[in-house]
Amino acid sequence: MKILLVVVVVALVVGVLVWSRREAAARAARELADVRADAQRWYERLGGQVMNLHGDDPAVRQALVDAAERYNAAGSQLEQARTVHQYRLARETALEGLAYARAARIALGIDPGPDLPPLAAAAGTGELTRAREVEVQGQTFKAGPQPGRETPYYYPGGRFQGRPVPAGWYSTPWWKTALGAGAGVLGGMLIADALFSPAFADPGYGYEAGYQEGFADGNDFGDQGGGDQGGDFGGGDFGGDFGGGDFGGGDFGGGD
Repeated sequence: MKILLVVVVVALVVGVLVWSRREAAARAARELADVRADAQRWYERLGGQVMNLHGDDPAVRQALVDAAERYNAAGSQLEQARTVHQYRLARETALEGLAYARAARIALGIDPGPDLPPLAAAAGTGELTRAREVEVQGQTFKAGPQPGRETPYYYPGGRFQGRPVPAGWYSTPWWKTALGAGAGVLGGMLIADALFSPAFADPGYGYEAGYQEGFADGNDFGDQGGGDQGGDFGGGDFGGDFGGGDFGGGDFGGGD
């Protein structure tokens, strides 16, 4: 009798374990399907914007070029994604592309459409609220909240060498050129210091302590042994260097 009871108990325990594992696998499959569908939805929406928007204005053209680059990158990521994290990276890339498409609509003077979910890479960076013009190493740099002939480059917000760079329109994509050149990293930091200096009545952020933290981090540049020229511009979880156009290649095995 005791042996039979032990056998029954063991069978029940095994049955519960098998059921639990099947339930866990089913939940994981449902979550994967959900994040895949969500990423696909934003990707398809971006594709529609890229195909239907056109314009000759430099700000419009540049924003659409950036949107198209993200569309191609997101498509590559979706093809190679196998995990929840990878699908979320593809979703982030598609959302970033939609941010550029939205900027193109603003530059075209048409309704930008509904607000987008916030970008993980842009968390805490805010956006420009006032125009500014500075001179760094003999070059003039401009930035402001609206597109213009002198500020045709949109940036959706992110970080450069640990400090926040707010969303807005810029005269040149200094965050890209700085990351792509050796000594340019220091030059990029000088540009950021000048453009977002507290000397402006309004530094241009919708931020509280975020900039001050980034500013303090930036001042430690001398301790970095020349700086990390790769620059985690995508906010860490994004999987690559935003300025270099690497949309998660490390996670997707070459998903540029």
